[in-house]
Amino acid sequence: MADLVVIVPSRGRPKAARELYDAFATTRTSAHLVFAVDDDDPTRNEYRALIPGEWVDNSEAEGQPSSMVKALNATAVRRALADDPPFAIGFMGDDHRPRTVGWDARYLDALRELGTGLVYGDDLLQRRNLPTQVAMTADIIRALGWMAPPTLVHLAVDNFWLDLGQGADCIRYLPDVVVEHMHPVAGKAEWDEGHRRVNAPEMYARDLAEYARIKREVLPDAIGKVRALRVAVPS
Repeated sequence: MADLVVIVPSRGRPKAARELYDAFATTRTSAHLVFAVDDDDPTRNEYRALIPGEWVDNSEAEGQPSSMVKALNATAVRRALADDPPFAIGFMGDDHRPRTVGWDARYLDALRELGTGLVYGDDLLQRRNLPTQVAMTADIIRALGWMAPPTLVHLAVDNFWLDLGQGADCIRYLPDVVVEHMHPVAGKAEWDEGHRRVNAPEMYARDLAEYARIKREVLPDAIGKVRALRVAVPS
């Protein structure tokens, strides 16, 4: 098992997934890539046809249809609880593109220094403000039972990761590691059906309202669990 497994939930966007694969292939050192594709996605076979490589998996996400958070959590928990789990598990969207050669080694170095924690690079959009892509030690997922708050659908997940890492004093930003976010908001991609669906006003209203509740009722306990892990890490 690779020390870092990066999960990419994706639906109906095999060409974008292939572009991510190409960027991944030219910049990774050892990271393993997993596309979490809904088992009812009508383009599922296109993912398999377009994306080769022994270090890439296409895994079935639970739910018909699923959501980004459900697909991410189902795949991340399976990996974290495996008999031979990776040291760290990451997330990228299918519109992220790693640009810095050896970014994965840099992420692992930072996480090993932290012992338990999270790391993210410069996405050239939110930059330090939000970890739109992230990697975290797998013990966090085992402690929480999920990688992203299960009651979210798509948005505010990066807000949670930032608040969790800052609250537990275990998040690191690497400004010289670029994982570019090719988002339509930045003028780097066209608005397709997938982007419109997950960025609809009603999605923002729903997930941001839910995250306000999570910050009150879920985040303090999550921070406590991660702090406990850090206390348990030998110095």
